[in-house]
Amino acid sequence: MVLMFIRNTFIVLTVLFSCVSPCLAEVTHLNVIVIFTDDQGYQDLGCFGSPTIKTPRIDRMAREGRRFTSFYAASSVCTPSRAGLLTGCYPARVGMTRVLFPDSTTGLHPDEVTLADMFKTNDYATLCIGKWHLGDHPDFMPTRQGFDHYFGIPYSNDMTINTFLLSTPTTLFREGQTLEGFEKARESGKRRRNEVPLVRDLSVVEFPADQTSLTQRYTAEAVSFIASHTKKPFFLYLAHTMPHVPLHASSAFKGTSDGGSYGDTIEEIDASVGTILDALVEHGLNESTLVVFTSDNGPWLARAPNAGSALPLRGGKFQTFEGGQRVPCVMWAPGRIPAGSVSDGIASTLDLLPTFASMIGAPLDSALAIDGLDIGPLIMRKDEASARHEFF
Repeated sequence: MVLMFIRNTFIVLTVLFSCVSPCLAEVTHLNVIVIFTDDQGYQDLGCFGSPTIKTPRIDRMAREGRRFTSFYAASSVCTPSRAGLLTGCYPARVGMTRVLFPDSTTGLHPDEVTLADMFKTNDYATLCIGKWHLGDHPDFMPTRQGFDHYFGIPYSNDMTINTFLLSTPTTLFREGQTLEGFEKARESGKRRRNEVPLVRDLSVVEFPADQTSLTQRYTAEAVSFIASHTKKPFFLYLAHTMPHVPLHASSAFKGTSDGGSYGDTIEEIDASVGTILDALVEHGLNESTLVVFTSDNGPWLARAPNAGSALPLRGGKFQTFEGGQRVPCVMWAPGRIPAGSVSDGIASTLDLLPTFASMIGAPLDSALAIDGLDIGPLIMRKDEASARHEFF
């Protein structure tokens, strides 16, 4: 039987919400897109000072929106960071304090209220694309956590196939893999690292996943979702597999960056962001959509040269120095976020759930313990002070 986490007992925090801006009140529905990269360092965008990585579309996003220079991930490692973003809680509060691996019998408890759950209460369409990493048993997957659908790799791309996910008659087997080999690997435990499944909802659609095409396919999935929801509000959570190692880029980007293989992956993600923003403009949704771009934690410095940079900060992934948890963040909402603005106010991925709830008028149970704060004024008003004076 699958083990379930019991929610830790903490003092209940009551979070009060208010309308953050008159202009938001004029928008009947606000679409929200969160783009979350994996192991991208603080410096690894042009607008954050990278000397080698070119990111013209995210730089333009910053010119048209707001750059946050003191923005923090909930943790310096994958699983806890994602738990914090989706629940607005310190990872320890929801039992997610370590990195999960394939076949883990634990995961984010379905009773936890996630961003997707919150949006669903307001009749939003919800989609999760990319890296999940909050439990790969069906009980913990995105479709049990408020998302209508899921497409991606359920954990890090350097891991293996698990025993929970099943193939279908249409599963594409690659690199000499067969159904028999797939089943044998699953059952015997003799699995090779870096061979991971591409999953739709709860079924394997490709094994091993072609990682060179992931960023492009995630982007196509996102654009298709946007095009099919021009009349219905939506929440899209796009958690890129890259630039976690092993690094992969498509042929159009491989070997093209002055930042090496790592730069190739970031520059392809930058192009992906541009494609998504262009799709919003094409469908007339740019004035009713908020886009957040940030990273789950700092760079995996031990993997250099296939790693990024947190300069001028100290440290990186696995560490609680600034470089481990202070991450690049850009937010874009034309006509609402002051264009070309920069905020050094302390903010966090923990703050996204209560902030989005306030923006769309979604009530949250006052008995729900949430560590995040409503940072709507920090996002929407040029001179507003930060709601936070400390992170922990």
